[in-house]
Amino acid sequence: MPAWVRLVRAPNPGPMTLDGTNTWVIRAPEATESLVIDPGPLIEEHLETVAGHAPISTVLATHSHPDHVEGLPRFQELTGVPDPERSAEFTAAGGVRIRALPTPGHTADSVSFLAEYEDERVIFTGDTILGRGTTVVAYPDGNLGDYLDTLRRLALLGPVPVLPGHGPVLPSCVAVATYYLEHRLERLAQVRSAREAGAETAMEVVERVYADVDRSVWWAAEQSVKAQIAYLDATDPAGTGRESPPLISPLDPP
Repeated sequence: MPAWVRLVRAPNPGPMTLDGTNTWVIRAPEATESLVIDPGPLIEEHLETVAGHAPISTVLATHSHPDHVEGLPRFQELTGVPDPERSAEFTAAGGVRIRALPTPGHTADSVSFLAEYEDERVIFTGDTILGRGTTVVAYPDGNLGDYLDTLRRLALLGPVPVLPGHGPVLPSCVAVATYYLEHRLERLAQVRSAREAGAETAMEVVERVYADVDRSVWWAAEQSVKAQIAYLDATDPAGTGRESPPLISPLDPP
């Protein structure tokens, strides 16, 4: 992790949040102000800790799930920071260049932030890529087709370190995005097979495909299966099994 980035982890661990929500603070060595990505849940102790990096000029949000932005109004009260920055590209205090990359799939509004300072680059991915395990495509807001396209585009970034919304930092965006793509294609094949074997509902598919997964997160698996079924029905309505998106598509790099 670059010296100009700090992690403040919220004390909200759980099956979906892993060790807790990662709030990221960016401050270049010569900067007089900080930038914050995902202020996190409404936990006063956490928000006060993040606010301790004042003055804070800018706040960004990777997506609208409560564990990432529920605390935003209170954080604004504590710091006076304006509403989240919406520009596609801007330069933060101290010369850190920020580029917002639309990365829909986990949710429709998911955004990742590519940050550059001098010769270092990192990407903040929110829940699009996690530091451990794989993410949920949160149907119906999430869309698997969009998510596959997002992963292909992120893979084109190459070996850029990933600073996720949960879990540890990962060393290579191309490595983890490619792994995620392989995992999604494998799951699609399993879902297709389960349906061919007689599973009719999303939960019936979960019972077959996610039998080894803790039942406490089956509700999340069901959402992903619903997204997978919607994708299969849209891309392979005849059930031929011929739809198989490439691991890397010829899209322009972000």
